[in-house]
Amino acid sequence: MPQPPLKAVTLTHVRYQRGDRFGHFLAWVSLVPVFISLGGFVSHFIFRRELQGMCFALGLLISQFINEVIKKSVQQARPETCALLEMCDSHGWPSSHSQYMFFFAVYFTLLSYKGIVLLTGKCRWIASFAWWLLAVLTMYSRVYLGYHTVAQVFAGATLGIILGAVWFWVVNSVLFRYFPVIEESEFGRRFYIKDTSHIHNVLEFEYEKARAARKDMNCKSD
Repeated sequence: MPQPPLKAVTLTHVRYQRGDRFGHFLAWVSLVPVFISLGGFVSHFIFRRELQGMCFALGLLISQFINEVIKKSVQQARPETCALLEMCDSHGWPSSHSQYMFFFAVYFTLLSYKGIVLLTGKCRWIASFAWWLLAVLTMYSRVYLGYHTVAQVFAGATLGIILGAVWFWVVNSVLFRYFPVIEESEFGRRFYIKDTSHIHNVLEFEYEKARAARKDMNCKSD
């Protein structure tokens, strides 16, 4: 029997023209959503366990699910350049990479505006600008590398902006009132799930608490 054709795992499968340094750079930019998902949010759950961060990650998952539903419904083909990349077995409208990054940029910016981030002062706005820059570069990279058309990336970016803003409103106007209940639940207590969005400067708060605990420990040992 003939062997079925092989299919690559496309999670980190990004191609660019050999010798194209700018394309090489954009290929790495195109992987930023993977780094955020596997590095950022996994690390956040392990070390922070903040309800705001978990809702952020949940929103991105919902956004990607919506993206897949739309892609399968519209079934718009990717550009002809995609055939050279062996990546034309999936639909192209809207771009999931663009949608992911613009959702992230909008949500992070709104978190910064409310002060619900670990960064303070100008740093939080510099970080927000950096995420918008990465979002634009990601959108551009998908066209430059031949994976999407301009219309497909703009559709993804628009959808990401809308979903990011809507989900932020849902979390901080509807779900927020249930955060104390989750904190006090069996699940919250077992896994140390917390909400610190009511604390103005989380880093300063944790720093002072850590210092106070160490001083108290030293006093007891004396």
